[in-house]
Amino acid sequence: MRALVVDDSRTMRRIVAGILERQGFEVLQAEHGEEAIAVLEEDDRFDLMCIDWNMPVMDGLELVAAVRKRREWRNITMMMVTTEAEQSQIVRALAAGAHEYLIKPFTPEELRAKLELLGLVPVKELA
Repeated sequence: MRALVVDDSRTMRRIVAGILERQGFEVLQAEHGEEAIAVLEEDDRFDLMCIDWNMPVMDGLELVAAVRKRREWRNITMMMVTTEAEQSQIVRALAAGAHEYLIKPFTPEELRAKLELLGLVPVKELA
């Protein structure tokens, strides 16, 4: 399984990527939405995108909307991983096409629970 972690914080990208790698994901990273689009245009075989909301150049909500507009990317599961905790923000993200929402700070167990909810726990983890 493959994941793309999109966050302007290098530290947060490393944290999320590390958790996903321990779950068996192959992980690529992008610093903002435009960079994520460029990664997808090179190779769009991703099962999951973990997306921060507040980023320069193209924010997470804009990225979710851009991905949803492309038919060939509609099968990618998108999870917002952000400090935006207001109910209205969660509703906006889900309405734009995100599948799930995880509020920072979070634990590795909380991220894994979201992966399980989304059916994205790699097969080797279920054995």
